[in-house]
Amino acid sequence: MSMPGRFITLEGVEGAGKSTALERVRELLEGTGLDVVVTREPGGTALGEDLRTLLLGHKHTGMADDTELLLMFAARAEHLHQVIEPALAAGRWVLCDRFTDATYAYQGGGRGLARERIAQLETWVQGTRCPDLTLLLDLPVAVGLERAGKRSAPDRFESEQQVFFERVRQAYLTIARNASARVKVIDAGRDLGEVGAAIAAEVEAFLERVR
Repeated sequence: MSMPGRFITLEGVEGAGKSTALERVRELLEGTGLDVVVTREPGGTALGEDLRTLLLGHKHTGMADDTELLLMFAARAEHLHQVIEPALAAGRWVLCDRFTDATYAYQGGGRGLARERIAQLETWVQGTRCPDLTLLLDLPVAVGLERAGKRSAPDRFESEQQVFFERVRQAYLTIARNASARVKVIDAGRDLGEVGAAIAAEVEAFLERVR
């Protein structure tokens, strides 16, 4: 008997290693015979990728915080409609690089926007849709920024000051404490092998629970 589709997200500050972790989770899921859709936010659709360019690029550096928040949810609405919900309805597993936890962390924690305002948009756009499992890759901000700096030129978010990312990290850890059944914290400051093993343990435990 096949399992219904499930929704797994990866979260974390810059330089936490989400891309590597995403591939690890994909391998684990596909290794058990599951049909996996890998996607990202902001993005995941043609419109979403256009919005991503606006959000991450430096063309609109003075963008209002409310505008940023609304663009994030506009991209998310399209993503849910075009990709996430159809895949889940077809019994596929969706693996997404960032989702609404990132909005609470970056626009809420980082920018200081009211949690209630984000929650209203979350309810409007998502209804009751929420990830089934979230892996939060956590590490000290200074370490993550150093890693990210070696990767590529900083985007609009990566250009923020360290104090911004400290607020983002704390917001993520608060989410993890308040939703511990869904959000599993992975210590991403360790070497790749240890991080990969921790990810595998969480994914395998989740598969055991939902089988």
